[in-house]
Amino acid sequence: MRAKTILLAASSLAILASATGAAAQTALRIGATVQGQLSANDPMVEGDADGAGAYRYEDYSVRLRAGQRFEAVMRSEAFDTYLELFVAGDTTESLASDDDGLGEGTNSRLRFTPTAAGDYTLRARTFSGTDGGDFSLTARERPRSPRAPRPRPITVGAEVSGVLDDRDPELDSGAHYDAYAFRAAEGQRFAISLNSDAFDPVLQVGRMAGGEFTETASNDDGPSRGLNSYLVFTAPSAGEYVVRATPLVDTGAGAYTLALADGPAPRAAQAVAVGDTVDGSLTAEDGSNDQGLRSDAYRFTGRAGQIVTATLSSDAFDTYLALYGPDDGSTPLAEDDDGAGEGTNSRLSFTLPSDGDYLIEARGFSDDATGDYKLELVETPPPPPPAAVVFGETVQGALTDEDGVDAEGRKFDAYSVTLQAGQRIQAIMRSGDFDTYLEVASTAEPYTALASDDDGLQQGTDSRLNFTATEAGDYVVRALPLSAENDGLYSLQIIDRGPEPTPGSIIVGATARGSLTDADAIAPEGGYYDAYTIQAKKDEKLVITLVSNDFDALIEVGRTNEAGEWESLASDDDSLSDTHARLEWTPDADGAYELRARSFAPASMGDYALMVERKPAV
Repeated sequence: MRAKTILLAASSLAILASATGAAAQTALRIGATVQGQLSANDPMVEGDADGAGAYRYEDYSVRLRAGQRFEAVMRSEAFDTYLELFVAGDTTESLASDDDGLGEGTNSRLRFTPTAAGDYTLRARTFSGTDGGDFSLTARERPRSPRAPRPRPITVGAEVSGVLDDRDPELDSGAHYDAYAFRAAEGQRFAISLNSDAFDPVLQVGRMAGGEFTETASNDDGPSRGLNSYLVFTAPSAGEYVVRATPLVDTGAGAYTLALADGPAPRAAQAVAVGDTVDGSLTAEDGSNDQGLRSDAYRFTGRAGQIVTATLSSDAFDTYLALYGPDDGSTPLAEDDDGAGEGTNSRLSFTLPSDGDYLIEARGFSDDATGDYKLELVETPPPPPPAAVVFGETVQGALTDEDGVDAEGRKFDAYSVTLQAGQRIQAIMRSGDFDTYLEVASTAEPYTALASDDDGLQQGTDSRLNFTATEAGDYVVRALPLSAENDGLYSLQIIDRGPEPTPGSIIVGATARGSLTDADAIAPEGGYYDAYTIQAKKDEKLVITLVSNDFDALIEVGRTNEAGEWESLASDDDSLSDTHARLEWTPDADGAYELRARSFAPASMGDYALMVERKPAV
């Protein structure tokens, strides 16, 4: 661990300001309300060349328990609010989002129930535009929903009427629902419709096990039915199934009708073999799929573990592909719209789970698509085993048509590393031919990325991925392009960054001078930090100052909770100036706390000074 210099006498700190327009990620407690403002000092997403899609935001860190029914409400009279929730440190794909869910004009209400405890990032933003203004943000834990009653029975040929209101049980999203049960034989087909003039209805079909509902099929807007729902469902096995009638938006309520009928006969499918190319045409005379969409169907025989790639191309319409399993159920195993690269052609790659017959559906993205198309079905060879790599050495590689292909159709090379629990690695990928992308995963099947990075090197489109192993074992690093159509030359270096640095120490009245480097610890949001342990007394008013001429400074104070996880208690970014931090903090108990001297931006490094003082009495 790099040594930290501690000066035991307090000193004055030179303030050198520079504007960055960044905002702090503040810890948001359950039950708290924050009065905030989105302004030119907050970060923004630029949008496209015309500014479309641009917005301003502030990020808040929240810690949630498994099964906790979390709700965030954002209100503003100045702009249309929008809320998003992410896993801490990864804001590439939201877990939940909301625009106008509060039912009060343009105010937002986001609801989320995590399956595992952890840290999350709540983003409070404008729906569009960068003007911003004042807002309020409230976080709370929702009470348990009413106990779900036994589903009411429904039989084939029946139509029932019901009303959704706040006396009904709730989904995790907060939407109320009514449940109906019916019995089915294996392979029996049903047509289910849900109509309402009071709300946008959604159909869900599944089974109950251990008091938990597992969804098998669903539908929002049935073909040519407006907002009403329609679903053709094929029972994969004999037994009791449950239909749930629920609104699309959690504020939806009112009267509805639900009908259960015999489903249409399965459609005919043309036999093809893996390796075939089919020249086909969608016409007005073609049959429809279970959702009522014009399509052609092709059936092929596959084997367990076989990787099959289907490509659908057309100059006449925007194509769409769907793959169904041997049970020919209503829910596709895989589907794709524009995965074949630039344009509107489709491609999906999928590893078949079992031996049997599979069905490929070729159709247009829109209901009225017609015209000629070409369907190619090929077997993709399994990717070669991961190559060994030496820490610190630079690998010169190339992505070609001979490489493995992931589920999104992207070529990749894989490299194996063996890590100890707590060991940190950093992978850097550069290319002049394509926008790079990195993933790391364990060797367990199925492949599941544990961490990923697109442009983390902050040098254009090159990637830098930081990863800490939670347990000892073998891991795989994948080098990929961001888009399926790209390939070419690249370089990759995997660096062993060793174990997480242990905190130094600092006392009240002291100044610590240090430097952030790429060997330091990394916060979940990506910024480097040095950690200091401080012994503090209950109700002691402290002022913590962090200044740097090299990076946008961020102070965070926290401690390890009973679960052994580090919990942020308070933080500050720019209270002292545009890039210098000043945090006034009062401990709620005697004990040891951890101060983190952080960079706000993920790749920022450089010298800093950290000072801890008692706040002068007024």
